[in-house]
Amino acid sequence: MLRLSTVLRQIRPVSRALAPHLTRAYAKDVKFGADARALMLQGVDLLADAVAVTMGPKGRTVILEQSWGSPKVTKDGVTVAKAIDLKDKYKNIGARLVQDVANNTNEEAGDGTTTATVLARAIAKEGFEKISKGANPVEIRRGNFFPLLLMFYHCLYF
Repeated sequence: MLRLSTVLRQIRPVSRALAPHLTRAYAKDVKFGADARALMLQGVDLLADAVAVTMGPKGRTVILEQSWGSPKVTKDGVTVAKAIDLKDKYKNIGARLVQDVANNTNEEAGDGTTTATVLARAIAKEGFEKISKGANPVEIRRGNFFPLLLMFYHCLYF
């Protein structure tokens, strides 16, 4: 009589390529580091590019497809931002971060959502660049980014 543990030791390990049903499936797909930052930044760029065309008095109008009714024509940055939903979940995370910036700006000020979106993209790019060069993300999160904000203010108004 063979014991089960002896039988299991005698069986050769099966390659995952030969038996894909034996591979482990995780509930969540988790990414870290530069990969995750790059995908999030692509989402930020996609949303900011779509919103940036509406900036200023000579900004362009955007046509938004709706699931019901006719398409919507708008020049409002927050409306364009809300309408964007990306299929890639990591890019969508970056887009959602910028959508929150646009929504919060709309609720607090009622205007300036396009400018806030463009500034959020620039801050995200600069922040991710600093993190990839070894800066402390906690310090960046705390807001020790004041020189960068001064530079943006100077570029916009002077």
